[in-house]
Amino acid sequence: MTISPAPVGLLLDVDGPIASPVTRSISIPSILDDLVYLTAAGVPIAFITGRSDAFIREKVMTPLLARGLGDALREPGARMFGVFEKGAAWATVGPDGLGETEVDLSVALPADYVDEIRELHARDFSDEMFWDETKLAMISIEQRTDVAPEVYRPAQARFEAAAFAAAARLGVGMRYRAEAHPDARGELPFRIDPTIISTDIESVRLDKDTAAERALDHFAESGPLPAVWRSVGDSRSDYKMADHVHARGLEVAHVDVRPSDGLLDKPYRVIVEGDLIHDDAGAAFLGYWREQLS
Repeated sequence: MTISPAPVGLLLDVDGPIASPVTRSISIPSILDDLVYLTAAGVPIAFITGRSDAFIREKVMTPLLARGLGDALREPGARMFGVFEKGAAWATVGPDGLGETEVDLSVALPADYVDEIRELHARDFSDEMFWDETKLAMISIEQRTDVAPEVYRPAQARFEAAAFAAAARLGVGMRYRAEAHPDARGELPFRIDPTIISTDIESVRLDKDTAAERALDHFAESGPLPAVWRSVGDSRSDYKMADHVHARGLEVAHVDVRPSDGLLDKPYRVIVEGDLIHDDAGAAFLGYWREQLS
């Protein structure tokens, strides 16, 4: 059976537009219902995230399956994919949820450095942040939900400085505060990359454009690619999803759900959802496309 191209494809960051950055879960029921509807309508949807596969299984797939995602994915042309840790791991999504996760271990951090940072966290920073044990190729240290941002942020800065110093001591090539130079990958193999709720220590080969490439390649193998795409995110690095789609010659616009950081000047359209931010903006975006396809 020939499947016609969908009118749009979606590349979705998770923290911010889908999951609340406060609760770290999907707090708006319409987001779940609209994702299920769009999947059944044949819209290819990829979750492009720095989160682990375990987080997506628990916090995204479990509530989606409870809302009927399994039946939606049995519809002709239904496609969903997950890319985790900014491209280090990935899995298809079927009627039973995430399939087997594949991992690119060539981007993993050196074991002695991981051990050093684990000890550093346990000794000096466990009161403000927790170690994400589910990561397979990177280190992620995340703000504890019982810690206020004004307490976490100074601790985050101290942790990053200590992690950078440890890299220098162990001879691990590391770039610090990578967000200041988002397009400069250079010769240093690893970087420290902060977000508003976490710090990732990762390979410079990982980013949202790498993850988007993996998602589009997967969709191209499983059926026709839509000519129109939308990417959605809450940080400047999320624009890289749209950068990759644009570089492939496809029409794309990026939805920025946290525009207070400043909208980037891009050769494609940048969209904001009025005064809405984070998952409220994500819900409005998904609701718009559900209405368009109804």
